[in-house]
Amino acid sequence: MLKTVTFAVVHFTVAFTVGYLITGSFVLASAVALVEPMVNTVAYYFHELAWNRWGGKVRAAVNVQPERALSGR
Repeated sequence: MLKTVTFAVVHFTVAFTVGYLITGSFVLASAVALVEPMVNTVAYYFHELAWNRWGGKVRAAVNVQPERALSGR
């Protein structure tokens, strides 16, 4: 759980910093930092649906063997 909390803090900090650097506004940067993770969560859900539907087909089509890809052989 600690890893999840620390990642959330890092994610919020990065989103806030990027938002602030782009807009120069504390309010807009805060809004981006709060809204972005929620939107990202929804996008992740739909990505998982698509992956479950087509991901295996794509992997088979390109003949990727994860063990070989990770070992470099």
